[in-house]
Amino acid sequence: MAKLGKRTVAARATFDGKTLLAVEDAVKLIKGAASAKFDETLEISMNLGVDPRHADQMVRGVISLPNGTGKTVRVAVFARGAKADEAKAAGADIVGAEDLMETIQSGKIEFDRCIATPDMMPLVGRLGKILGPRNLMPNPKVGTVTMDVKTAVAAAKGGEVQFKAEKAGVIHAGIGKVSFAEDKLAQNIRAFVEAVTKAKPAGAKGTYLKKVCLSSTMGPGVSVDLTSATAR
Repeated sequence: MAKLGKRTVAARATFDGKTLLAVEDAVKLIKGAASAKFDETLEISMNLGVDPRHADQMVRGVISLPNGTGKTVRVAVFARGAKADEAKAAGADIVGAEDLMETIQSGKIEFDRCIATPDMMPLVGRLGKILGPRNLMPNPKVGTVTMDVKTAVAAAKGGEVQFKAEKAGVIHAGIGKVSFAEDKLAQNIRAFVEAVTKAKPAGAKGTYLKKVCLSSTMGPGVSVDLTSATAR
C-alpha cells in the first residue's frame, strides 16, 4: 500500500467524521483543505437511482453554470464553407472536415468539446468508437449537433457543462475552481443539481437522487445534505 503524504493525511483528518453537510459548509471545508500548487477544480459526484444500460433510464443533458467553470475549453468543430468560417470567427480552436477526422483517427485529440453541423454527422459517425468513450461525440440533445455553430461555440467557451450518467448511475463533473468565492460555488452546485434533477428519465423508479458528494481535484470527498443541495 502506498504511503500517504502529510498533506493528504492532514486533509483526511480535517474531513473525518463530517458528512451530510450543508452546501455552504462543504464548500468552506473543501476550500480550506485545498493545498495543491495549482487552482484545483471543485468536482461533484451524484449517485442516481437509474440503470443507464436501459434507454429509458439514461440521464443526459447540459447546463450553463451561472458562474462558469473557470476552465479554458478547447473546441473542435466539424463544418464546411460558411459554417466553418462562422466557427472560426466564434473562437473555435480547431475547424475541419476530412482533415479533422484523420487527425482524430491518428490519436491526436486536442480538444474538450466537439461540435458538428448536421450534414457532417455521416463523417463524424465514423469516429464513434474514438469520441464516444471520451464523451466527445456530438449530440443534438445537448446542442452540439447544430447549424448555429456560433452559439454552440460561445456556450462551450462560456462555462457550459455536459453531463451523462455512467455505470451504476453516477454523474461526475467539474463545476468551478476552488479559488471561486464560496457563494459562487454554491450557486453552481445548486444549478447543476437542479439540471440533473430536471433530466430525470421516464423509466426511473423509486428514489432518483440518492447521494451528492463534493471534492477538490486532490482532496477527499464529503457528502452533502440533499435538502441543502436542492434548495434555491
